[in-house]
Amino acid sequence: LVGMIAANVWPILLLKIGMPLAAAAEALFLALYVWWVRGGGPPRSWKAARAANFRVRTLSGGDWAWGAIAAVAIATSVHAAIVVLFRLVPFPAEAFHQGYDLSFIPTTPLKLLACVVSAASAGICEETGFRGYMQVPIERRMGALPAILVSSFFFMLLHLTKSWALIGMVPIVFGAGLLYGALAWASRSLVFGMIGHTLMDIGLFAYWWAQVLGTFTQRPISETGIDQSFTIECAVLGIALLVAASTIAVLRRR
Repeated sequence: LVGMIAANVWPILLLKIGMPLAAAAEALFLALYVWWVRGGGPPRSWKAARAANFRVRTLSGGDWAWGAIAAVAIATSVHAAIVVLFRLVPFPAEAFHQGYDLSFIPTTPLKLLACVVSAASAGICEETGFRGYMQVPIERRMGALPAILVSSFFFMLLHLTKSWALIGMVPIVFGAGLLYGALAWASRSLVFGMIGHTLMDIGLFAYWWAQVLGTFTQRPISETGIDQSFTIECAVLGIALLVAASTIAVLRRR
């Protein structure tokens, strides 16, 4: 609830007051939201619990370096996985676009700004809710693995309500939840998950969903055969997953 209620503020602002004022209002809201969920403001009796659930700690330069690499690698792996999926089966452009029509926003730059703000809202609020306030208490009671599995399962359930949540997307969403859950646990911080999640969602909103930057047009390999592009796409997916797993392991040892 901590994450989902906050995540739904942005759609209301966007529809009620429009761009660009909605973007400014959401930026202010997210700043206040992060301040509160990490322990600021009342009630003081919840301050320590909020800080713990937000995984508040001081990050070193090395933490930032490894965490940033992990964040980019996870975001890359998700997009690469979607590309590989839709080289195996046809891309359902209409299903992906349903519910993401930004035609009411007058210009392309404002549409892109709306995509960035949408991504930041989802990245900050969902990481706080799933990898913070849900996962941290379960980690304490049951350990990291059950906590990551549970938070990833509910993360997946949330997204199954979307029109783009086809059967092939389910393992990708669940896998993303596992990676972000592992990153939060290993780094003992939500910051890197927020960065990676926001980067991931910028691409998802601007390209795959709202299709402001175009539409995926590659044909499945059942029509083209296993071409060089497909080989490269699979290699990118494998490398991104390897980098993500390696950097998560490094962060855990720090």
